[in-house]
Amino acid sequence: MFAAGEQGDFYRQPGSIVAHPPASLQRGPDEMHGVALNGHPGGLGSPMEHLEINDAKKVRLENHVPEPEPSKVVHIRNVPQDAIENDIVQLGVPFGQMTNMVLAKKKNQALLEMKTQETATKMVDYYAQHPVTIRGRTVIIQYSNHAELKTEQPNAAADNALSSANGLVSTYQQDEPPSVLRVIVENLMAPVTIEVLHKIFSRFGMVQKIVIFSKNNTFQALIQMGSSTEALAAKLVLNDQNIYNGCCTLRIDFSKLNTLNVKFNNEKSRDFTVNRAPGDNPLAYFDPNLAPHLGATLFPAMIPGLEFAQAPILAQTLDGQPNLGIFPAAAQLPAMSMHSLTSPVAPFGQAIMAPQASVNSILLVSNLDDEKITPDALFTLFGVYGDVQRVKIMYNKKDNALIQFTDASQAQQALQNLNGVRLFGRPLKIAFSRHAQVALPKEGADAGLTKIFTNSPLHRFKKPHSKNFQNIFPPSQILHLSNIPLEVPEEKIKAIFEDFGFNVVAIKFFQKEKKMALVQMPTVEDSVIALIKLHNYQLSANYHLRVSFSKSVI
Repeated sequence: MFAAGEQGDFYRQPGSIVAHPPASLQRGPDEMHGVALNGHPGGLGSPMEHLEINDAKKVRLENHVPEPEPSKVVHIRNVPQDAIENDIVQLGVPFGQMTNMVLAKKKNQALLEMKTQETATKMVDYYAQHPVTIRGRTVIIQYSNHAELKTEQPNAAADNALSSANGLVSTYQQDEPPSVLRVIVENLMAPVTIEVLHKIFSRFGMVQKIVIFSKNNTFQALIQMGSSTEALAAKLVLNDQNIYNGCCTLRIDFSKLNTLNVKFNNEKSRDFTVNRAPGDNPLAYFDPNLAPHLGATLFPAMIPGLEFAQAPILAQTLDGQPNLGIFPAAAQLPAMSMHSLTSPVAPFGQAIMAPQASVNSILLVSNLDDEKITPDALFTLFGVYGDVQRVKIMYNKKDNALIQFTDASQAQQALQNLNGVRLFGRPLKIAFSRHAQVALPKEGADAGLTKIFTNSPLHRFKKPHSKNFQNIFPPSQILHLSNIPLEVPEEKIKAIFEDFGFNVVAIKFFQKEKKMALVQMPTVEDSVIALIKLHNYQLSANYHLRVSFSKSVI
């Protein structure tokens, strides 16, 4: 087994993969043409970035299709375009040897061939229970339709990644790691409790027991997972990560103990396997007042009322810079200077509970064009990422507005996707507001600058299991149109956009679903404005156009 520091650079990619709230596991396209599969022709005659996916089969994302038979080839979808081969093979390390892989960056997909079908089954089953993200993006892992993966052209990056990963697998197979992890927290500048550790590690499996203690003036913890596989997955992902932005760094290794002996449940030790009826909340000891400040949006299923949060590990700070901390809520903490890192700090409760550090359901949006912006425009744009309840444009500062969402997770989603996006020639500046509620003015006192949308039929997320939750994307040049009447031709859609002053670069109707189309705009800003103006546009007596951002290409 590797000692600390012996694993080289292969897993020194902070924030690359982290367990995440479940995404839809509905079967999607598995066509990565250009790969010779099962001995059939169609090898890699061009770079892997150019692998083609049948556009018609993209529609299957919206429909139920039969699950493929178990295979040793695993299909990984929704892969970010900046992912590398090491990100893909890292997913397979806890389960066994891998024999081949293909990464199609531009198609956001990968195929990973395990040595046996048994190990592939373990991998698929594990990630079905513990969904994972790569570089902040939730990936979907399922069986491939192909029984075997053969590539005709050599790929050095893939070969090197497989070699490094299989080396780790061999090491762990020779000496199976225990299910107990030893965790050291360095640069401890904020409280780390059993509850915080449980929230982090439970995303990788069943956390059975936790013991925390101080040794040599260093905070340490022993964490017993449900299996060695779960412990290994947690170690590979979380080692060298920060719990909070810029502090509380996790150093994780395997303990020499095979099991933990917990005699008492208190603030220093906890046995989560005893005195719990089926369905009991494992965070029964958790202080709910800390939830907004401990990254509750990352783990929504564990905090009541935040069922639909989907925040990636690579959350952005308010200035749009990556936050490599595990908890996206930490992006809202005040920036610390080098002096503050080496000098005594104020009690953490004071700092994190300060108004500017709070994470709530209200966003402050500034740098707006006060001549063009309206409450309805803000409702439509921000409504792509959550159900907006109220919008208030400041009476004395009309380039500022407050936007209230149903919950904090939706506000976080909007902030991450819209901060810095240009609207009417100005980049949006977005932060969490200090206000707990958007106050309503006296009737007629604000000239229509405040509007309530509580019962709006245009809310995209009012249905708990709506597919809209799986189709949230940042603004792009490509718009996805739906709810188009069958009798409306392509020329009509293009003419509508042109009537609003937009130049359409390209338009493409789905082959099997004529009610949907993709429209490419010249710029992302054009796309944003087009969405604002054309979403809910009435096409006929019973059809209103639905517009959203797409990750597809035309």
